Amino acid sequence: MSDSSEEQRQASATTPKDPALFRAEPVSFVRRGNRLQGRRASAWERNAEQYVIEPPRKIADTSVADDFTLDPDQAFGRVAPLIVEIGTGLGECIANAAKDDPERNYLAVEVYRPGLAQLMLKVESFGIENVRAVQANAPEVLDVMLEENSADEIWIFFSDPWHKPRHHKRRLIKASFLDKVSRVLKPGGTLRLATDWSNYAEQMRDVLSAHPDFENQFPGNLAGEDSNLTKVRREGMEGFEKEPDFTDELGGWAPRFERRILTSFEGKALKAGRLIFDLAYTRVG
Repeated sequence: MSDSSEEQRQASATTPKDPALFRAEPVSFVRRGNRLQGRRASAWERNAEQYVIEPPRKIADTSVADDFTLDPDQAFGRVAPLIVEIGTGLGECIANAAKDDPERNYLAVEVYRPGLAQLMLKVESFGIENVRAVQANAPEVLDVMLEENSADEIWIFFSDPWHKPRHHKRRLIKASFLDKVSRVLKPGGTLRLATDWSNYAEQMRDVLSAHPDFENQFPGNLAGEDSNLTKVRREGMEGFEKEPDFTDELGGWAPRFERRILTSFEGKALKAGRLIFDLAYTRVG
């Protein structure tokens, strides 16, 4: 390293950082590379103008300017119920759901551009027009971009579990984030979640049960011997010590959501021997 480069590095390390550049809330999913190649690049070029919403940015390229509000009727070219999926991954779930449910509009929220490009490939292959996508961080979409009481359902499937206890504060599902979900979800609307990690599932259930704006659609369901949580703890799955006497007395797990297809991500989790936990809550009030 040259002397000038070392001086620049030291200056950068000691220069006070602008607090505005740091988010107070976790991002919705871990950010990965954004370079597009091959079929994904071609699909993006062909379809992004029609299907991808480009909000004005505040700071980062996944931020949303404070004065931007989406008009779903204009974006989709029609009036229809709105489903929002946060963290769409490669778009497998939302594309298939939209294909089988043409009467509703589907908005994909994802920070990973290659994932959205893969979604464009599916939209093009299926010949569907009821999907739109935005590359943006979910808390900002819920705070700024979407209006109050605008979504009929919000889906959050397999958000990052942040395994280490010291990182649990980075998990998306917590009370402050649920406040944002509640703002956008219509009264009577449904929040659907799924995870393949039991302690994150427990946290989701606990936080949602304590939140005044949400009511479990399946209280007591799949408790005791029928609970995946019971199986995980008794059998020592996920690296836990076996707890032969453990029983999940609370339950409250939803049956598998029929429109959540088996994605490649979920398939890998099942192949690794992990179990799936579904939750479904109604926004009340």
